[in-house]
Amino acid sequence: MRYAARTVFEDLSFNIQAGDKICLIGKNGAGKSTLMNIITGQRELDGGKNWKLPGISVGYLRQEITYQPNQTVYDYVFEGLKDENQDESNAYKVEQILEPLELDTTDIMASLSGGQLRRVALARSLVEQPEILLLDEPTNHLDLDVIEWLEKYIKAYRGAVVCVSHDKTFLTAISDKVFWLDRGRLRTCPRGFAFFEEWQTLLLEQEERELQNRQKIVDIEVEWASKGVKARRKRNMSRLDKMRVERERLKNDKASFRRIMTKIELPKLEHEGSSKIVAEFYNVCKTFTDGPREKIILDKFNFRIIRGDRIGILGKNGSGKTTFLNLLLGLMEPDMGKVKLARDLGFSYFDQKRKDLDPTDTLWKTLCPNGGDHVDVMGKNRHVCGYLRDFMFDPAQATQPVSTLSGGQKNRLMLAKVLANPGSFLILDEPTNDLDMETLDMLEEILSNYTGTLIVVSHDRDFLDQTVTKILAFEGNGKVEGYIGGYSDYLEVRQNEAREEEMETARKSAALKPVQAEKKPAQKLSYKIQYELDNLPMRIAGLEKEIRQLENSLADANLYARQPENFQKYSSRLTLAKSELEQAELRWLELAEISAQVAN
Repeated sequence: MRYAARTVFEDLSFNIQAGDKICLIGKNGAGKSTLMNIITGQRELDGGKNWKLPGISVGYLRQEITYQPNQTVYDYVFEGLKDENQDESNAYKVEQILEPLELDTTDIMASLSGGQLRRVALARSLVEQPEILLLDEPTNHLDLDVIEWLEKYIKAYRGAVVCVSHDKTFLTAISDKVFWLDRGRLRTCPRGFAFFEEWQTLLLEQEERELQNRQKIVDIEVEWASKGVKARRKRNMSRLDKMRVERERLKNDKASFRRIMTKIELPKLEHEGSSKIVAEFYNVCKTFTDGPREKIILDKFNFRIIRGDRIGILGKNGSGKTTFLNLLLGLMEPDMGKVKLARDLGFSYFDQKRKDLDPTDTLWKTLCPNGGDHVDVMGKNRHVCGYLRDFMFDPAQATQPVSTLSGGQKNRLMLAKVLANPGSFLILDEPTNDLDMETLDMLEEILSNYTGTLIVVSHDRDFLDQTVTKILAFEGNGKVEGYIGGYSDYLEVRQNEAREEEMETARKSAALKPVQAEKKPAQKLSYKIQYELDNLPMRIAGLEKEIRQLENSLADANLYARQPENFQKYSSRLTLAKSELEQAELRWLELAEISAQVAN
C-alpha cells in the first residue's frame, strides 16, 4: 500500500480468526485507519491479496460521524442494518442496542452532544452484530459507565473485534491478541495488551543486538577494505560492493530504530505561586432550563482548590463537568454563591473541542501568533521547527494549514501550544482523545513533573491513575462527591459502598421474612451426575490448553501460504473447541448449582 512516494505497508501479512479480540497499536500515521479500510475492502491494494470468507459482514465505528439533516437517532442506526434486513420486523434490533446506551430513538442527530453522537455511532456499528467489528477510538467522549458496559459487551461478543484505542485499561480488559504496526510491518503478539509492553521490549532488545552485530561485521569489512592492497581490491570488487550496500542498509535500519525509540523530552513544568488557596466555591448553585424541566447542575456546592492539587473530574455527559470548568475560568456566573480566585492565578486551558485552533492558520502561526520564528517555552526561546519536532511533527509540516492534520495531530499541536507556558493552573479537558501511546506516555511524564495546580477531565482510567491524587465525581442532579486517590481508589470506594448497600438491603429483607419450616434432609446427587461434575474441570482445562495451542499456531501470519490445509483444519477446530468449552462451562455451572442446592 503506497501513497504517492510514501510506502505505508510492504510485504505485510496477517489473519483474523473467528472470535479474535485484537487491539491495533501504532504511532499516529503508522497506517491503522488504512489497515481498517483494507479489511472493509474500501482501499484497493497495490499488491498482494485480501481474502475474506464469503458472506462475512464487517461493521466499522469511524471517528468521523456524518448524518443527514433532521435525521433521527432511530433512522441513523437503522441504516446500519444490512439492506435485506431493513424492514420494520427488525426494528427491535435498533431499540435493543439503543436502550443500554441510554439514547432516545426520536432525538434529532444535530441536537446531540459529542458524547451522545459517539454512542449513536457505536450503536450503528453494533446493531447487525457483524462477524468482524472494527472500532476506531470507541471510548472517545464516552462516559465511564458506558465504557464499562462496552467492555463487557465486547468480551461476550461472538464475532472478531479489531480495536484502535489509547485507553490502556480498556485494551487490557478486551484483548487476547495485539497487532503492532511498526515501520511498515505488522507484528503479532499472541497474547493480550496486558503482556504487550513486555513482548515489545523483548523484540526491540533483540533488534538492538542484531544491529550491534551487523555493525561489528561492517566494521570488519571496512577495516579489510582500508588495509587491502590494490590487487586484492580488484579481485574482490564484489565484496567491496556488498560492504557498501550493507553499510548503507545498516545506516538506514539504525536510523529507523532510533526513531521508534525516540521519546519526547521537555523541561520540567515548574511553577511557584504565593497563595495557598487558588480557588474556592462557596454555596454555588447553578441550574439550566431543559424544555419544561429545570436541570440542577450544582446545589450549594462548596469546594476548595489548594495550590499543587491534582484533581481528576469524572461524570456523565450533562452532569456538570463543563459548567464547573466555565465557572472556574470565569466564562459563566453562578446563580447563587461565589467563586473566588487567587490574584496571581494564570490559567492554561486545553479545550477538547480545540476552539483555539484556526483551521486556516499554519502550524507555525498557531505557535507564533504574533509573528517571528521562535516560541517562548517557559522562558527559553525555541525555534518553531525544533519545538514542533519535540512533538513528533516533521518540520516540513510547519507551513501547512491546521486543517490538513489528523485528530491526533491536532491534539498534539494543542498540547504543544498549551504546554509551552502552562502557568500556575493547568486545565486539561479530555486531552487523551486521538493520541497514540507514545504521546500519551510523554504527556503522563510531563504532568508528573508539573508542580502547579492541575485539573484533568478524562474518561481514561489508567491516565487518571497516573496523573491525579484526588477525584471529583459529578453524579448528576447537583450531587458532587470527592475522593482521595486516582480512579482505582475511587472505584474501590464505590464498590465497597455498593456491597454495603446490598448487605444492608439483604439484612432488612431477612428481618421481614417469616421463620421458615425446617427443611427436609437433602438428597444426594446421582452417581452419573456426580461423575460428570467431578470430571468437567479436567475437560475444561484440556479444551483451554487445546485452544491456546491452536491460537499460537494460527498466530503465524505465513501459515496459510505455507500450509493451507493446516490453516483450514486449525481454524475449523478452533471454532468448534471454543463452542465445546462454552458448553462445558455452562454445564459445570448448572451442575455446581444443583450440587449446592442439594448440600443446603
